[in-house]
Amino acid sequence: MALEHASPLQPIRLHPDGTLPPDAVSVSLIKSAELQLLRVVLRAGSVLPAHWVAGECTIQCLTGSAQLIAGAQQLDLEAGDVVLVPRQQPHELRSPHEDSALLVTIRLGT
Repeated sequence: MALEHASPLQPIRLHPDGTLPPDAVSVSLIKSAELQLLRVVLRAGSVLPAHWVAGECTIQCLTGSAQLIAGAQQLDLEAGDVVLVPRQQPHELRSPHEDSALLVTIRLGT
């Protein structure tokens, strides 16, 4: 079964009140030829292992707090923070202290 993505002009509710429902999971929200939008849920103590994507991406912390490790850099992200990750930059994400939700936007097209 193919994954359903939001259609153009279809609103997506991302829990703007700062809460993360207990049943929330990581999911791809939107995917087009040029853009992918994901909600990444990291439970307390979890790690998204090192990886990279071909295009630039942004990571916005929606709830909780997370760490972005890119090479020798460690960035602490809190709710409301957003960071640009250069294309093909290896990075990992950690949520050492609390459940966190991140909004990841990946540029797919050239």
